[in-house]
Amino acid sequence: MKRYINLLIIAVLAGFFSCSDDFLTNSTTEQQAAGEPATEGAILSNLAAAYQILLFDSYADNNYNSLVLMSDLRSDDIFKGGGDAGDQHQLYLLSLFTSTAQENINGLWNIYFAGLARANNVITACENAVGFETDADVNRLNQYKAEAHFLRAYYTHWLWKFWGNIPYFEEPLTEPPYMTRQYTADEVYAEIMQDIDVATTDGWLPMSTRGANTGRINKAAALMLKARVVMYQKDETRYAEVTADMAEIINSGEYTLFDDFVAMWLDENEFCQESIFEANHLPEGKTWANGWQGYGTNLPAFISPNELKAGNKTGDFKGGWGFGPVRQSTWDIYEVGDTRREGSINKWEPDQYIARFQNTGLFMAKYAARVGYNPQGDVDLNYCNNLRIFRYAETLLNYAEMIVMHGQSEQQGITAQSVLDQVRQRAFGSESSIPATADNIKLERRREFVGEGMRFWDIVRWGDTALLTENIPEFNSVRTWNDYNKLLPIPQSEIDRTAGTEFALEQNLGYN
Repeated sequence: MKRYINLLIIAVLAGFFSCSDDFLTNSTTEQQAAGEPATEGAILSNLAAAYQILLFDSYADNNYNSLVLMSDLRSDDIFKGGGDAGDQHQLYLLSLFTSTAQENINGLWNIYFAGLARANNVITACENAVGFETDADVNRLNQYKAEAHFLRAYYTHWLWKFWGNIPYFEEPLTEPPYMTRQYTADEVYAEIMQDIDVATTDGWLPMSTRGANTGRINKAAALMLKARVVMYQKDETRYAEVTADMAEIINSGEYTLFDDFVAMWLDENEFCQESIFEANHLPEGKTWANGWQGYGTNLPAFISPNELKAGNKTGDFKGGWGFGPVRQSTWDIYEVGDTRREGSINKWEPDQYIARFQNTGLFMAKYAARVGYNPQGDVDLNYCNNLRIFRYAETLLNYAEMIVMHGQSEQQGITAQSVLDQVRQRAFGSESSIPATADNIKLERRREFVGEGMRFWDIVRWGDTALLTENIPEFNSVRTWNDYNKLLPIPQSEIDRTAGTEFALEQNLGYN
């Protein structure tokens, strides 16, 4: 069921939307000059602004830069699709590892730096809070601090994954060229981990958020972000912590797998018992003229088949623009009886839609366009499909990976085999155990998360990038992986804007 999260209601009432926003200039309704006192209302206004960035990625700064799609386009699960190679050409280049500084996914760069700035505002306000006198008041303030540090870490970690060596700042940038020094990727990692350590402070966040707080950040989400960041960095010094963190979530009893994988993606099953953290999309508010407002998502229209004629499956699917067709090799990874195949991929017959570029007849299903999910406004921008950011299935598979692939000790009586069995039993509806080997854990992770933007990052951190070099001329996909392709080029607009200043940005290695 769709939840109108209290913070977002506060955001609407506060009216902090801006028609343009970037990481240099960010404003909210109630601001404080440096060092000035901040009321709880001011803190909440800033916090709502920081949360709202979660809703911007599918039309990021008026760019079609859906986070999950921008991640999956570099994987071996999907093609670019759309009208032709020139339709959203920057996305075609992304899929071929030939992105340039001029043709890039600048929308994500812009919104996540804006998110970093907005989170900074919350943290500053919390540092100057007034009126928090009782123990209950202090507990609320600590919760706001934890949420803000999580959001700063979350937004920064995407900038770090995509671009690595980025400017980083924790104070407002008040003088031209409105820039700060460029950190190395390792320095950025250290800053992210400092924020995560704050967000996971004992007692500051509950393990889960339900009822009136549904949709707000919880401790499990912070621990899951920690796992993603540590595992991507391959920071072995913190592997034992991550293993213990996953065991803590498992043994908390707060989460379980949803029993119907296909139905889990329906609107009525958002915020189910498997959901750790979601971006709460509502079917309203976005317009073609302004990518910095509203609550809806464009992703469903973007990835659904062109002029679909028969939405005759669960949820009554609708047509869209035909981007992100799924590869046949991805369909083939599933065993007979695995419900995750139909839950993740829609297979349409040729007479049911109009084929477009790189057509395979296979389309992503989890976030597909559905009848009744965008009833008003600029409908293609305002689907209400929530983005599932962290699911309990990832907790289980993280734990299995840490034990089997990274040599960590089992925690609190939980075995790698038992958690892998849980994932497979849900997938098949009955016991379907396979040995908890490294290869099987990798394969189950791929099967579980098709279309959720995780495959590329897994391939990179596992060192399996040989899978990404390919020659498939019949699908216009010929590409060669180079190690520098782990990072994208810094947008040329940012290079130009800082040229000749003390904070001149240096381009990532491998790019002109």
